[in-house]
Amino acid sequence: MALLDETGSTPVSSPERAQGRWTQWFGQIPAWGWLLAAFMLCLPLFASNFVIYQIFGWAMILGMIALSLMFLAGYGGMVSLVQMSVAACAGYMVAILGNSAATEISLGWPWWLNIPVAILIAMAFGTISGALAVRTEGIYTIMITLAIASAFFYFTRQNYVIFNGFSGFNSLEPPRLFGVDWRQAVPFYYLTLFWATLSYLAVWYVSRSPFGLALQGIRDNPRRMSALGFNITAHRIAAYTFAAFFAAIAGILLSWLNGQISPGTAGVGPVIDILIIAVVGGLKRPIGPFIGALVYVLLRTFALDVLVSLGLDGQRFQLLIGLGFLLIVFFSPDGLLGLWERWKSHMAKSESGLAPMHDGDA
Repeated sequence: MALLDETGSTPVSSPERAQGRWTQWFGQIPAWGWLLAAFMLCLPLFASNFVIYQIFGWAMILGMIALSLMFLAGYGGMVSLVQMSVAACAGYMVAILGNSAATEISLGWPWWLNIPVAILIAMAFGTISGALAVRTEGIYTIMITLAIASAFFYFTRQNYVIFNGFSGFNSLEPPRLFGVDWRQAVPFYYLTLFWATLSYLAVWYVSRSPFGLALQGIRDNPRRMSALGFNITAHRIAAYTFAAFFAAIAGILLSWLNGQISPGTAGVGPVIDILIIAVVGGLKRPIGPFIGALVYVLLRTFALDVLVSLGLDGQRFQLLIGLGFLLIVFFSPDGLLGLWERWKSHMAKSESGLAPMHDGDA
C-alpha cells in the first residue's frame, strides 16, 4: 500500500518508509559505537578465557544491573538501591524452579518454563518495590529501597525451606541449546554480550520514546506534568517494571557465571557497589554503567595484587575502590563520562581560541 510523503505529492511505500527509519536509526550511531561493536565481537579472537569470562563477562552483567539503576535515576530522578535484589531474586527463582545441587528444594522445571517465570517473579518484585518507593523523593527513596534490599537479604539468609538459608544454591548451569555448552567462556561471553547490547539499545530507544520523554518531564517538573494529564505514579511504577526486566536477566546470567546464588549476592555491599558503578560511569547516558562496571571489575580483580606488590594488606582492596570512587566524584559529579565531556569542551575552546583570524573577523 502506497503512502504519501510529508508534502503529500510523492507516494512512499511502507517498506521504503521502514527502511528509511532503520537507516535513520543506524545513522545516529557514532563512529566510536561501530568501533566498540567490532572490538567486542572480535575480542575472543585475541583475548584469553579469563579476560572474556571473568573481566568482560562479569563487567557486562554488573553493567546491566547498574543500567537499570541509571534508567531510574538518570531519566526518572529515582535512585533505587533495590536493583541488585531484583537481580538476585531472578537468580534464586531459576535455582528454585530449575535444577541445582539442592535437589530437595529445586523443582526441576525445564528451562523454557523456569526462566520466563523467574523473570516475571523478579519483575513483580521490582514493581512492588517501585510502588512502595515512588511515593517518596530524594533521600527517602534511597532509604526505603535500601530497607527493601536489606529485608530481602536477611529473609534469604534466614529462610531454609525455600531459599536454603546461608548456603544458597550451587551447581547452577545454563541449559544446553543448539548443541552449545553456554557455560564455556566464549559462548557465555557472546550470550552476555547479546543481552547487554539489547538492554543498552532498549534503554536508548525508550529514553527517546513518548514514555521516556514523559518520564524525564516528570523528573524535571512533576507538578506541571500532572497538570498536563500525566499519571505520575503510574509512569514511575512502569519505569521500575521496565528496569526490573534487565536486572532480572542480569541476575540469571550472574548466577550462571558464578555457578551459585547465595544471600551474599544481594548483601548490602553488592547493593552499594551497583550504585558506585552507576555513579562512576555516569548517570546521563546508557553507556555509563558499563564503563563504570569495567572500571570496578578491573579494580576488584587486580587491586589485591597491586596492594600485595606494595607490601600492604591485600584484604584492603576495597580501599582502592573507595579512593577511586571519591576521586572521580570529586573531580566530576557526572562520572567518567562527565570528565570526557569536560575534556572535549576544553579542547574545543582551545581550538577555537587558537584559530587564526580572517579578514573581517575583527
